[in-house]
Amino acid sequence: MAYLTTDCGKNVYYEDYGSGNSAVLLIHGWGFSCRAWDNTLPALLAAGHRVVMIDHRGCGRSDKDFADMGILAIAGDVVALVAELGLDSVVLNGWSLGGAVAVEAADRLGKRCTGLALTGGATPIYTQKPDFQAGGTDEDMAGTVAALQADRIGFLAGLSQAVCAKDVGEPLVNWMWQVFCESSPMAHVTLGQLAQLDQRQQLAALGVPIISFVGSADVFVAPEICRWVGEHNANARVVEYEGVGHAPFVEVAERYNRDLLAFLADIA
Repeated sequence: MAYLTTDCGKNVYYEDYGSGNSAVLLIHGWGFSCRAWDNTLPALLAAGHRVVMIDHRGCGRSDKDFADMGILAIAGDVVALVAELGLDSVVLNGWSLGGAVAVEAADRLGKRCTGLALTGGATPIYTQKPDFQAGGTDEDMAGTVAALQADRIGFLAGLSQAVCAKDVGEPLVNWMWQVFCESSPMAHVTLGQLAQLDQRQQLAALGVPIISFVGSADVFVAPEICRWVGEHNANARVVEYEGVGHAPFVEVAERYNRDLLAFLADIA
């Protein structure tokens, strides 16, 4: 097992497959772990890519007792890991809240980031803004955080059942529940930050190739949010999966892997 020691002395877990000075760096969604990418990793390796996967602060095998579990701090860990591994270039792929992390990290990495994939990405916003009415409200987010704190295990069970729109079977849903339960009880702090998130200027200004994967039946991140980048960044394109929920890498893994590999081949 490999760990990045952060500037506060706590440890963040990561996995590093393959070799070379460039890599695809996979960033999971809120409360999960790098196991989100178990259906994606083999396809990337078979295509010859070096792959790095990271567990957020408070998630998976990373330390659970970070004082700062914020989105910006997690993005800082991604940037630090790129430096730690001596990577000259990376393509970042962020799922859900990991999409917001990826946008922030891409901005900080500058020319070292050569591409950005957003998979059901909770970016550029998550809750409604006066000039952008997609998504829920700040009150919705506050209610979600309160429900999580009131009955964490029950909340995570319901969350696991709603991630996929397609029937993926009880064993997989139970597996997701188990992974969610491994996160820190304080991870609600990270989730709550989505209410203030507004990355429209950052995302519109990024000068790298971008692909946004959208599930038309996603109940966690409104499809309009995922489509936004395709309408506001000339370097971006959108791939939408009809009838798919929040986890296309699970629900339509073969199609998702094909489309991700095609994107990577285009920017190689």
